[in-house]
Amino acid sequence: MQIAFETPDQPDVYALIGELDAFLYSLYPPENVYALDIAALLQPNVLFAVMRDGDGMAVGCGAIVMQAGVGELKRMYIRPGARGKGHARRLVETLEAQAIQQGCSTFVLESGPLNMEALVLYERLGYRYRNAFGDYPEDPSSVFMQKSVADAAD
Repeated sequence: MQIAFETPDQPDVYALIGELDAFLYSLYPPENVYALDIAALLQPNVLFAVMRDGDGMAVGCGAIVMQAGVGELKRMYIRPGARGKGHARRLVETLEAQAIQQGCSTFVLESGPLNMEALVLYERLGYRYRNAFGDYPEDPSSVFMQKSVADAAD
């Protein structure tokens, strides 16, 4: 599997994001899905990475929205057939490494309590639970996590 920073406005990436949206909307009501659309993912402060298999097919994606030294992890998705092989970990680590090079010192994320595989992954990567941040409301349908680059280096 290869990971590269690409633009999300490609047909196979649209399909991948469509699968992610279908998954999220199957778990949560629309008002509890805080997904970024393609236009938002194309903004200059967004790092967007795509994981492709040996045939060049997009099998995963993820983004980090950078703002004043803080990177918010968004749009993380690995197709079900590619899960359980460490690909999500590699994708997050690749995104974080690029964000750190661009001055990021803290990472945050919002996920849902029903995304247990994702929450376990984030905990293993050093993310810790926290209160809501930014414009997110405190809500039982949201789980908030944070990771400091300084803490991860210890």
